[in-house]
Amino acid sequence: MALHRRDLNRAALWLALGGWSALRTAQAQPAPRWRADPFTLGIASGQPRPDSVVLWTRLAPAQGEDLQGVRSCAVGYEVFADAGLKRRVAQGEVVTDAEHAFSVHAHVKGLSPQREYWYRFRCGDARSPVGRTRTAPAVDAPVQRLRLAVAACQNYEHGYYAAHRDIASHALDFVLFVGDYIYEGFSRTPELRRHGAPIPLTLDAYRERHALYKRDADLQAAHAAHPWILTWDDHEVVNDYANDRDPDYTDPPAFLARRAAAYRAYFEHMPLLVPPQGSSMRIHDHFTWGRLAELWTLDCRQHRSHHACPDPARDWGRLVIGCEALSDPARTMLGAEQSQWLAQGLSASRRQWKLLGQSTQMSSTSLEAPRGRQFWTDGWDGYPEARRQLLQGIADAGVRDVVVLGGDVHRFVAADLRARPNDTTSSVVASEFVGGSISSRGASRRAMEELRRDNPDVAHARGDERGYALIDVTPKGLHCEFRATAHPVSADARFQTQARFAVEAGVAGVQEA
Repeated sequence: MALHRRDLNRAALWLALGGWSALRTAQAQPAPRWRADPFTLGIASGQPRPDSVVLWTRLAPAQGEDLQGVRSCAVGYEVFADAGLKRRVAQGEVVTDAEHAFSVHAHVKGLSPQREYWYRFRCGDARSPVGRTRTAPAVDAPVQRLRLAVAACQNYEHGYYAAHRDIASHALDFVLFVGDYIYEGFSRTPELRRHGAPIPLTLDAYRERHALYKRDADLQAAHAAHPWILTWDDHEVVNDYANDRDPDYTDPPAFLARRAAAYRAYFEHMPLLVPPQGSSMRIHDHFTWGRLAELWTLDCRQHRSHHACPDPARDWGRLVIGCEALSDPARTMLGAEQSQWLAQGLSASRRQWKLLGQSTQMSSTSLEAPRGRQFWTDGWDGYPEARRQLLQGIADAGVRDVVVLGGDVHRFVAADLRARPNDTTSSVVASEFVGGSISSRGASRRAMEELRRDNPDVAHARGDERGYALIDVTPKGLHCEFRATAHPVSADARFQTQARFAVEAGVAGVQEA
């Protein structure tokens, strides 16, 4: 389902006047006197525009009985132009309730472009920590620099979130999180910490999983330090789901009911503006950073075709050889409407850098085997015609300075992108960086050497370390620094530079820096 600006404005009005987390003030109960801190899940901001941001929190006291019998609660917010909280520039109140997990989404408008702001929430006699956010530059501002972190894949059971502590320490314009914010499954191998609960299937269970992740102090620090722009991958619902199909071939209406619960819990815990409508939710979006750059965030799960040549017993992503369905031009990763929206946006762009934030690796990861070439069906290799159409469209339209930013695969990747992967007669039309994983386990050095051997477009691949990517964009070029540490990530882990790459303005392809 495509949403236009009028739909977003309607959704914003709905939120402000009585929608997802707002009721009429007259319905709010008197503010409670808290026996325990109600802001244990932290605070966050996101969706930075030139004149607005979205602020988020959720009331979740350490002692759950503090909210028993509370039907609704008024939560105030304040926004300041200085770190000392002396110059207040905006304030308001949102009434939230138990039906919506006492989550709060405040769309703060009327802000100045390219400015830092500080914010906090209050409810009764409790105040939240203070967060820092930042608005985007004016749409035609001659911006000289954009700095962001690209992060993904934070399996709670695979290690600590020291990467988020490192992210919080940097001066960034925003964090781009490209999927697997939570993990619904569990690890059979003992790791550093445990989910301590069954696989979520219901709304309450997904809420509990999100709350567990949100209580991590380092994750809270990264949210408090920077605004976030988000998209999702599969583990926010279930591993390797494709559209309305899960690995168990669950009856689609039953699976969509689970997907609806997962999407609702996701929205309740993120600084987003447009809530889900049943089992559907608009997550793909578009952001500008003056005349320097624009960013499209993509949804690679909700609208995709089912996996090609699936295992009839269990539909995971898998390696296939000789799968004729891969060549079907009707198979899609993004869906027709999202694909058209992206193609039109890219061809119409007049900003220098075009960034695509999406959930997985776009360059090929196929491997040579005795019986033929193997292709992984859950990634872009499982949708090669959709990838070819996207990249060929970029080439045909003469769009330059396109950089794809991804996650999912638990490895750091720097690669060239061609309409025909690894074919030197096919021009390089875009560049790619995959930002590793915050904590989720990756592949060995030997496996990555084999991947690079069979895919010469991949200039760098490391799966044995964890971390994220720092991206620095200027009119002359885009620089990527892979920040990494050993696996599993310890609570006191320190990060170093694994590799540096650059993309020169006007020249597609990655270069060591």
